[in-house]
Amino acid sequence: MATRLDRTQVVDTALRLLNEVGLEGLTLRRIAKELNVQAPALYWHFKNKQALLDEMATAMYREMAAGAAAAPATTWQERVADAQRALRGALLRYRDGAKVFSGSHFTDTSHAPGQNEHLRALVAAGFTPGTAARASFVAYAFTLGFVIEEQAVQPMPGERAEGYDVQERAKLIGEEYALAAEVGADLFTDYEARFEEGLRAIVAGIEATMGPGVRPQ
Repeated sequence: MATRLDRTQVVDTALRLLNEVGLEGLTLRRIAKELNVQAPALYWHFKNKQALLDEMATAMYREMAAGAAAAPATTWQERVADAQRALRGALLRYRDGAKVFSGSHFTDTSHAPGQNEHLRALVAAGFTPGTAARASFVAYAFTLGFVIEEQAVQPMPGERAEGYDVQERAKLIGEEYALAAEVGADLFTDYEARFEEGLRAIVAGIEATMGPGVRPQ
């Protein structure tokens, strides 16, 4: 008997397989095998892999948005930071989650209410709509890039990719380049603290260059 598919079933299966095989190993053929169908059956729902990734990114966003409501008294700085913490958390739930999200576009407008509320809060704090959007994008780009690098080293919680041993790196670089050898731990460990440090820098930079009362350059 042929298996009846719907888009949600394909996306759920793809997200589950993503955690097993990563983005490189996630092929339409692999997904079809998991669903016990022929690969052409998937093209009825998704014309190519990028279309599927777009739907996967949309599903990831919905998961994030479900628990990302900000308290009414939150400052704009806290709101921006909390949004990025929620994004990072959503991306880290999936192997190569940041790569899936990067360059994808949402397949529906489920993101619009949250985006509108976020912009409304920033405008109420003194941003123009344009600067609010650009400031949000700066923070988003930082988080996305950070998590791509983080997942290259730690693909999933408890995992560590080969080639990122700090002590081995220091030995390989050698004493001739002592400073470069010394900073391995700063680059490839303690991602939670490094993210918070970078996020503070991003928010401070937004406040100094794009925040309320700052004249456009």
